[in-house]
Amino acid sequence: MSKVEEKLAELGLVLPEVVPPVAAYVPAIRSGEYVLTAGQLPMVGGKLPSTGKVGAEVTAEEAKQLAQVCALNGLAAIKSVIGDLDKVEQIVKVVGFVASAPDFTGQPGVINGCSELLGEVFGAAGVHARSAVGVAVLPLDAPVEIEFQVRVSA
Repeated sequence: MSKVEEKLAELGLVLPEVVPPVAAYVPAIRSGEYVLTAGQLPMVGGKLPSTGKVGAEVTAEEAKQLAQVCALNGLAAIKSVIGDLDKVEQIVKVVGFVASAPDFTGQPGVINGCSELLGEVFGAAGVHARSAVGVAVLPLDAPVEIEFQVRVSA
């Protein structure tokens, strides 16, 4: 087990299986020293635990937890490409999308569910640039979707 997966276990978390694509794409791809993921939905056991807009059907706190699930799914996708999460040298960029009710403006707090987990697991290497964007709708009516760019060792 990698140090990253040991840290996840200490936090009571388990790296899931890679979520199969819901369309014509791959979960992650390596380009040189970078791995980029497709958008990761908060799938658990092949389905979304919650659907709808944050600030309406889904609370901000629920969405923050779903963002953590997206982070775990992203790490699984990254591992599928590099084989060992200890090869991650830096989480470079996180882009988070939040399906938002018209008056919801707490997108940064929602995406903190992902960012805080990455910081806990990777320490300084988990500090990243980030965007948190409110959108009208996401695939499968997911409340949150997150994509990653990470720098990895050979």
